[in-house]
Amino acid sequence: MHKLNPDMADSALKKKTTVSLFWSFLDKFGQQMLNFASMLILMNIVAAEDYGLVGSLAVFVAFSTILIDSGFGRALLNRKDLTQTDYTTVFYFNISLSFVLYLLFFFTAPLLGKMFHAPAITSVVRILFLSLIFNAFGLIHQTILTKKANFKGLTQVNTLSLLFSDVVAVVMAIAGYGVWALVAQTLLYAFFRSLFLWVYSPWRPIARFSRKSLGTFFAFSNKLLSASVISTTVNNIYPSLIAAFYPMSQVAYFNQAKKYQDIPFLTLANTFRTVAMLILSEINEQTERLKRVVSKIIKSIAFLSFPIGLTMIVIAEPTFHLLFKEKWLAAVPYFQILTFAGMLSPFIFIFQELFIAKENSKFFLGIEVAKGVLLILLIVLLFPHGITALAVSWIIYMVISLIISVMLTGKLIRYTLFHLIKDIGPYLLLAIISSAVSFLLTMKIGNNVVFIILNLVITGTSYILLCKLFKLEMLKEIEYWFEKRKKEKK
Repeated sequence: MHKLNPDMADSALKKKTTVSLFWSFLDKFGQQMLNFASMLILMNIVAAEDYGLVGSLAVFVAFSTILIDSGFGRALLNRKDLTQTDYTTVFYFNISLSFVLYLLFFFTAPLLGKMFHAPAITSVVRILFLSLIFNAFGLIHQTILTKKANFKGLTQVNTLSLLFSDVVAVVMAIAGYGVWALVAQTLLYAFFRSLFLWVYSPWRPIARFSRKSLGTFFAFSNKLLSASVISTTVNNIYPSLIAAFYPMSQVAYFNQAKKYQDIPFLTLANTFRTVAMLILSEINEQTERLKRVVSKIIKSIAFLSFPIGLTMIVIAEPTFHLLFKEKWLAAVPYFQILTFAGMLSPFIFIFQELFIAKENSKFFLGIEVAKGVLLILLIVLLFPHGITALAVSWIIYMVISLIISVMLTGKLIRYTLFHLIKDIGPYLLLAIISSAVSFLLTMKIGNNVVFIILNLVITGTSYILLCKLFKLEMLKEIEYWFEKRKKEKK
């Protein structure tokens, strides 16, 4: 078989990365913008307490979703020679487990109502958790489209599903349905997404189930599943924890602050993570190429994450006041604190993908166990000091998690803490300078709209100019890409 030389291989890999990155970004950005638009309307209509009811269940929904997939989706992505029986076996497993979990939550719903001192949660759980079953029906179709790098198809499916569910939720909120508008939004998104996946993807299950096939997948995924369960629980535990000790309005302030600060960073993380999932697995035996690709991804995230995050912190209060008036201003301090942590989250996701690509599930599980223990300690130490202290614990948690991830990455591909600081340091420093200059120049402006616009313009312009002045790699990459596009059009 003819093999590509290294230069041709790098070129092919770069082209695949660029195309995948474009559609993955369009998908994630589109989803976040639709989420932002719907939240903008809903948060001005629906009571904070209703948001608190749904937010308090986040950890249970996230935990169940991970358990239903059981790591088999990632196992399917990693395997090359798959049969129809393999896909069908996992499909039936996903569906069966979703029904079991739904029935479990259906009958234990009153206990959740008592735990959170909110009897209304019982009926919310029994309807909302139907989304687990709807989601399970589309997991294999999603995996197949991802495996084929068909991000264009996934973008269309996700966008349409969100659009339909958001429109219904807004109409219900205007009609006065309160918490049920939020329930309908989640439920309909899961339903439409699976429906459109079935329409878009030709794959259909057959009447066959193989225990042997399931066993081989479990051998790969058991550590991955354990790590994902710990990670998911940790990432979603705060709203449920707050709900057990504070009023539902406080749950809403914290949860919505986290959701809004998550919008840009989840877009970045999921975009680069989806691409890394395919690219890193493809070159997982080539240490030097892995190191170069990881370094490039880290720089790309740093180039975007730091100026976006610091600008968000500066304009937080006037933005909340402009969009939501006084109703949600209590969420601003949580938003600003959590944004510091949010800027670091995309880096951690990339290192996780590296561990999986190298099929080192032991590292992946070890990190999640260590992080879980760390977070428990931080919660025990800081939760008694209030919700703000709890938000600060999330920053500490993210910083230590990143350091641990990089230390283990050094063992795999010799990408150390020194390399990380070298890659992200210049972008962080220039972002700090740009946002500080912008704030000092605009701090006395009283008009919220003018303050926000000037900060965006000044920070963005000064950041780009500084990157150009210091000839930072990512800006040169972007300029090269635009020049290449112009030549292709000619």
